[in-house]
Amino acid sequence: MSRFDDQVVVITGGAKGQGRSHAVAFAELGADVVICDIAAQIPCASAMGTIDDLNHTRDLVEATGRRCVAVQADTRDAAAMRDLVGKTIAEFGRIDVFIANAGIAAFGPIATMPDDMWFDVVDVNLNGVANAIRAVVPHMIERERGRIIATASIVGREGGPNNANYAASKWGVIGLVKSLAIELAPHGVTINALSPMSVSTDMCHNDKTYTLFRPDLAAPTTDDVRDTFAGLNPMRVPWLELEDSTNSVVFLASDEARYITGTSLDVAGGWNANHCA
Repeated sequence: MSRFDDQVVVITGGAKGQGRSHAVAFAELGADVVICDIAAQIPCASAMGTIDDLNHTRDLVEATGRRCVAVQADTRDAAAMRDLVGKTIAEFGRIDVFIANAGIAAFGPIATMPDDMWFDVVDVNLNGVANAIRAVVPHMIERERGRIIATASIVGREGGPNNANYAASKWGVIGLVKSLAIELAPHGVTINALSPMSVSTDMCHNDKTYTLFRPDLAAPTTDDVRDTFAGLNPMRVPWLELEDSTNSVVFLASDEARYITGTSLDVAGGWNANHCA
């Protein structure tokens, strides 16, 4: 018997990266999975998932023998998130685990940051997470059970130059989680944030991010930025692998974490040790 046999897991931002990794892992552990993704490019963001990526994630989940439904939807649209929840309940009867994972990053100094770069990052990373969670909460309250995990960031625990939009949005996610944990605890629903350092995805590995970390180079490569990334944490790990993030999400969704709620699980090589308690 697997840890999530016959449970139903919904994941936003499921076309690739962390979302895809989570989806396949939960399927391998016995869950049926619904994945959602905008599957379109937001101009200021690094390369985002496509319809082909979304369908490929579905194929990978189905290859485990579990059922998967792939939905193209924008988390910034509250009605679309309610539809996502409604479709999932119609198809599977319930939602056991909801992972609000969709997010983007775009960088620049606040004095010259284009308006769309500010609003799009905050809208996806905070309002999109809130829309998704608000859509599923009534169902979980009615069932008197459920697990919600929101993807935040270790950057949401501190400030960062050229990163105000991203840091503010992820800090907001942690505040949202802590507030809802108090509301949802009497109903048997837990909600936590995952706050990783950089994860080895396209959001980490792209020209814009590399240039942010090595502005002294015209075209920095992965090898050029590796030590700079590693210098952010005492374990000197440049970035997490996908399984590091996914293993943490699986734990927060499991029975082993049944009394953990309202926390930010920092998976950051000790970077978090520099923060206030």
